[in-house]
Amino acid sequence: MIKNSTTRKILFSSYFEFAAPEFIQEEILKHKEEIREKSNISNEEFDFLMNVSLEKVTLVPLEAYSSLVGALKKEVSDVKDIPYLACCKAIKAEGIWSHDPHMKQQIKIKIFTNIDMLNMSK
Repeated sequence: MIKNSTTRKILFSSYFEFAAPEFIQEEILKHKEEIREKSNISNEEFDFLMNVSLEKVTLVPLEAYSSLVGALKKEVSDVKDIPYLACCKAIKAEGIWSHDPHMKQQIKIKIFTNIDMLNMSK
């Protein structure tokens, strides 16, 4: 996300609309130091990039998808994926943009890779 990359190109494309569980902000902040170190950026640069990136994402509250969580538990091997799948289903999104191998194992929600996203935006 930090460097000029395919991920940044996709995230800032006007072709896509993104949504994520609202706790994603907390998840990003949990890994702030790791991201800063790998990217060699200051606190101010991190905060700016996070804010700009999150402007492109609709944050979905837990109440919007919590009723779907139970039914999806048996669909995935990694329970951390469940809120993302439930969120996707709740907002009737076309799929999830991910390279997570656990996500690709389930069959309820379509998973899009960078290549898929780039092909769709052409």
